[in-house]
Amino acid sequence: MPFPRASGILLHPTSLPGRFGIGDLGPEAYRFVDFLEGSGQQLWQILPLGPTGYGNSPYMSYSAMAGNSLLISLERLRDDGLLTDADLDEAPESQGDRVDFDGVDQVKTRLLRKSYRNFRSRASSDQQEEFVEFCKDKAHWLDDYALFISLKTQVFDNASWHEWDEPVAKRDPTTLDKWRDELAEEIDFRKYLQFEFFQQWSDLKQYANDRQVQMFGDIPFYVAHDSADVWAHREIFCLDEETGKPSLMAGVPPDYFSETGQLWGNPIYNWEKLLETDLAWWMQRFHAVLDRLDLIRIDHFRGFEAYWAVPGEDTTAMNGEWVEAPGYEFFEKLKAELGELPIVAEDLGIITPEVEALRDTFGFPGMKILHFAFDSGWDNPYLPFNYGSNNFVVYTGTHDNNTTMGWYNSRSEADNQRVWDYLGCTRGEGFHWDLIRLALSTNANQAVFPLQDLLGLGEEARMNAPSSPEGNWEWRYQAEDLTDELRDRLRFYTMVYGRGPRS
Repeated sequence: MPFPRASGILLHPTSLPGRFGIGDLGPEAYRFVDFLEGSGQQLWQILPLGPTGYGNSPYMSYSAMAGNSLLISLERLRDDGLLTDADLDEAPESQGDRVDFDGVDQVKTRLLRKSYRNFRSRASSDQQEEFVEFCKDKAHWLDDYALFISLKTQVFDNASWHEWDEPVAKRDPTTLDKWRDELAEEIDFRKYLQFEFFQQWSDLKQYANDRQVQMFGDIPFYVAHDSADVWAHREIFCLDEETGKPSLMAGVPPDYFSETGQLWGNPIYNWEKLLETDLAWWMQRFHAVLDRLDLIRIDHFRGFEAYWAVPGEDTTAMNGEWVEAPGYEFFEKLKAELGELPIVAEDLGIITPEVEALRDTFGFPGMKILHFAFDSGWDNPYLPFNYGSNNFVVYTGTHDNNTTMGWYNSRSEADNQRVWDYLGCTRGEGFHWDLIRLALSTNANQAVFPLQDLLGLGEEARMNAPSSPEGNWEWRYQAEDLTDELRDRLRFYTMVYGRGPRS
């Protein structure tokens, strides 16, 4: 589909400010949309929104289709009459610059349960009917997810599903019926959380769209092994029939950065079974995600051309092999299902001509990262003068990179001199503004930069360090950071480089 010239900001909703220790879909999310509109931005890149477990990574979610209930705004529930000011006052205020996920979970879940009891006792017949219709409409994933998360949290002490009692792990129908009866109220509560999440997200998305701001999110190529998707659809993943563990795992091979490669642990898809079902699960997944997004970035796009498959018993990615994937058949089916595809391909890492051909056949924009542009000579594909077309999204850096100032400060003077030689001059506003201006000035259709770069923050504000298992996904900004001066400066440069709204 056509991608007009525009720009935007990368910010996961957990990074919004607010009084309850984590960003949510309440007042500060609407204020951020106002900032986007006021500064001429037309994209809010949000990353995945699913419920997270160990490590809090949105790329390792308990469901490919559910929403993260910690993003539900308690203030919105109060406005709907499901909580009171006194209820909210019970929660300790936590407006720091890091998310304490465990602490937030304890506080918010208690209040969310109270709102559920109030919904069941106070909601009007129309509201109750809306909830019933929501459950029917989402039943193809909601029923399995609500049962999965209820079993996981209430029965099996948060253990991975393959460690559950065998009849439950293998989904014996009689056993599952028994647990559905015993956990009926908990299952209903979990469905209610999804109902509230999607109502609040839909309202926020409509508010953004009315202000010419599009929601730009992610579909991770793989799903977590410990997820409702794998538990409910074992046949479409490569699993050991007895243990339920992956028989083939995802990763990438050894390279310059790692002698043993990266072993991710996600189960590989059983593409033969998926094709037998006419890719039904994948089609449902795209429909579910497009219900809440305007644009989709496919993380690890190269997996649709070929994927690195590692034997399930291995402890490194060294012994894997490339296996061809049915990417052309997949996207032809998806195009027949959806029409024009609002997809951006994450084409970073080991990219072959075959991957580029798949991307270009369907006209998907790729990605260019300015942090990668300056250290390997004039033919570096990330240098702006080497962009052969405008069908790209250019980034200063992404959520997986250091912040721009953190990156700059970690480099040698000689390395940074190459950057200054390219940029030529500065207005003295800080190096982060120079790189943002470079991104805005390129011919790429879309330019995106993390909010940390706009604020000129250093490495302490990094969102994710893929090589570090702890301390990721916790950063938050403060409400006072979004000043009128910052808004106006960003709008000025956005308009200088022709990326503002057309009307």
